[in-house]
This record gives sequence, C-alpha cells and structure tokens, in this order.
Amino acid sequence: VQLVESGGGSVQAGGSLRLSCVVSGNTETSRCMAWFRQAPGKEREAVATLNGIGSKNYGDSVKGRFTVSEDHARNTLYLQMNNLESEDTAMYYCAAIEGLYVGYDLVAGTYTYWGQGTQVTVS
Repeated sequence: VQLVESGGGSVQAGGSLRLSCVVSGNTETSRCMAWFRQAPGKEREAVATLNGIGSKNYGDSVKGRFTVSEDHARNTLYLQMNNLESEDTAMYYCAAIEGLYVGYDLVAGTYTYWGQGTQVTVS
C-alpha cells in the first residue's frame, strides 16, 4: 500500500484547507485510515481516524473544526480543515492499516503504512 498526500499550503488563521491522501497498491482490502500531524519539536499527534466500517474519531484539539471522509471510488482519504489556527501548523501525514477496526486508532504505532506528509502553515 502506498499513500500520497497533497493539499497542504500556507493559509491565514480562520481559513480552510482540504488535504487529500491517494491510496494505491492493495486497495481491495478493508483498512483503517488516519491523519496525524507533527510540529517541530513535538510528538506525532492524531488528528482524525476513519475505520473500515465508517466510524470516525478526532483529536480533542480539532473536534468541530476538522472533518475526515473517504471516497472509495477514488481510493482517496480527505481531511477538511476549517477555522484553522496557528497551532495547526505542522506536517500532516496519512496512515493506514489493514482491517475493519483497530483498538488504538489514535496511536501512531498502530499504523503500518505512512505517506511522506504535506506541510500546513497557518499564520
């Protein structure tokens, strides 16, 4: 499985961005997907998860502002980010693991596959 993120960029506080993660390789297997982020000097933080049965989970800092979704026909995971804050500045990563659901979906070590990341800067 290969993951390629896009959609990052620079935006003013209060603005919006939509990140995309295209999945290629073994796309027929059910999988759990997630978005994580990492700012310089900080640990990788869970942003949003979407499991194989459609359940979503969000990190506390983004609840009500970010929305995760998936287009199965395009094998693409999205992260709609609204009302962005300077604290949202980070490298954003897409992650995946095979299966319908996982027990620790907000833990980075749960996921097998990772993209290279896309930078989001909020000023």
